[in-house]
Amino acid sequence: MQSWMQWQIRGNVLKTKVAYFGALTALGLIFSYIEALIPIHLGIPGAKLGLANLVIVVALYKMSVRECYLLSIARVMLSGFLFGNLFGILYSLAGGLFSLTVMAILKRTEKFSIIGVSIAGGVFHNVGQLIMAVVVLWSLSMVYYLPMLLIAGIVTGLLIGLAAREVLKRDGVWRV
Repeated sequence: MQSWMQWQIRGNVLKTKVAYFGALTALGLIFSYIEALIPIHLGIPGAKLGLANLVIVVALYKMSVRECYLLSIARVMLSGFLFGNLFGILYSLAGGLFSLTVMAILKRTEKFSIIGVSIAGGVFHNVGQLIMAVVVLWSLSMVYYLPMLLIAGIVTGLLIGLAAREVLKRDGVWRV
């Protein structure tokens, strides 16, 4: 049997994790809102910087993968309902979950830096969205857009990776 003190500690840890999860979700929503207000054009139609993905990349290094999936789904659903539409949610979920899966696998190998993991995340986010577009539109003609999306994914992944590396240098801010 566990003592009363152990139950108290476990309860406090859970409360801390819930608060931390809520704060990261809110931060992701704020970044999504900023991106909706101030669109940063990358010269490629539909391509965005993906500021909210900064939260996911950092969380991948500070939380469990399962918690990152929950965070990603919560953020996409909430920002989609607040700032987007059903198709935006579908595309974002496809891209975000595919991206997170690839990033989690690459991080686990310990052969890639956070910047490399983030670049892969940016690329596979776009690939996931492209796959969803092909499925929704029943058209393979979307594949011709792939080279531009790969370039955009590399550039945005690099920028997000650099930012995530700097955030993680200030480790005290992200402790659970």
